[in-house]
Amino acid sequence: MFEQVLGRGAAGLLLRAEVDSVRKVRHSCSLPAPLNDRVMNQLEAICRVSTNPSILDRHGDDESHHPALPPSAVAYARSTADVQAVVKLCSEARVPLIPYGSGTSLEGHVQATRGGVCLDMSEMAEVLHVGIDDMDCSVQAGITRLALNTHLRQTGLRFTVDPGADASIGGMVATGASGTSAVRHGTMRENVLSLTAVLASGEVIRTGGRARKSSAGYDLTRLLVGSEGTLAVVKEATLRLHAVPPAAAAASCLFPTLGSAASAVTLMLQSSIPVARCEVLDAGTVAAFNAYAKEIPDLPVGPHLLLEFEGASEASVAEQAEMARACCDEFGGAEFEWASSEADRRRLWQARHGTYYAALALRPGSKGLVTDVAVPISRLAEVM
Repeated sequence: MFEQVLGRGAAGLLLRAEVDSVRKVRHSCSLPAPLNDRVMNQLEAICRVSTNPSILDRHGDDESHHPALPPSAVAYARSTADVQAVVKLCSEARVPLIPYGSGTSLEGHVQATRGGVCLDMSEMAEVLHVGIDDMDCSVQAGITRLALNTHLRQTGLRFTVDPGADASIGGMVATGASGTSAVRHGTMRENVLSLTAVLASGEVIRTGGRARKSSAGYDLTRLLVGSEGTLAVVKEATLRLHAVPPAAAAASCLFPTLGSAASAVTLMLQSSIPVARCEVLDAGTVAAFNAYAKEIPDLPVGPHLLLEFEGASEASVAEQAEMARACCDEFGGAEFEWASSEADRRRLWQARHGTYYAALALRPGSKGLVTDVAVPISRLAEVM
């Protein structure tokens, strides 16, 4: 009965694949199969494969606190056909498969807990199309966000999702990445227009489209964003781009408590100040960064709010900064400083992007346990 309503489109393919997966699990509760010689020979006939121990270790490790758990083999995909064939082979042989982008995850996504095949997508890193008038682009999954923005430099456009690390676009799609610019430009869920992905059966589906508005059918794009490789292997993505602003400024402000910094942010948002980036650092993090980054002037030790503003002119940016200053003053903010030069803005945001490694440097040899907490704006000060 369920199959009758699945249809023939992308939604039908995805749902049918999930139904088939449920059936297989229902009829076979055995553990995943090892990568035997027969499957290895088939894999080597598809694409370049490595079993070099150092390469295996690198593909079974990331930036998380989890120990390295290497796969049995690393397969390097260079085309859609490679991805299809590898995914289908591993599915039929019941061999675990882990897609791999750039290995910057902080939560153990690439650890091969049961061996299997790591599908390295880094050689599929082309920019397929840039629509300057439509403010979008289509890219292969292996390209990193910094490489994409370098390619876009002459177009006046940029990809704004910035998780800090130079992550691959495929990995950012899989993990639903966000970052400091999410306050204005959104996360990956808001910036992915369309996906091309390979299901476990080897079938290729395309979700969404380049049109900004659509109410037709299931929103499979949002289903795949954040699915962490459990539903399909993403091979291409069409992304929303944003104009590079004519003027921008970054600001920092010292607060007596984290709660007061959070309250200032709430007031800014309620006052319709178009904050482009926003981040808060506690006193311990600021102290760690001061000790770690010797080439950057020290910030006063204490809770800090980091902000960035964008606008059509220097005057509009200055107005936003002054409005933000008033909000900060309302909650005891002090030493509000802002800079409009590119070099000064980059230097300020290095404080945010370097905090993870700065914290690790406090205890050499240690690992970081990272997680996220998300609450409604009304509870922001309380959670701080």
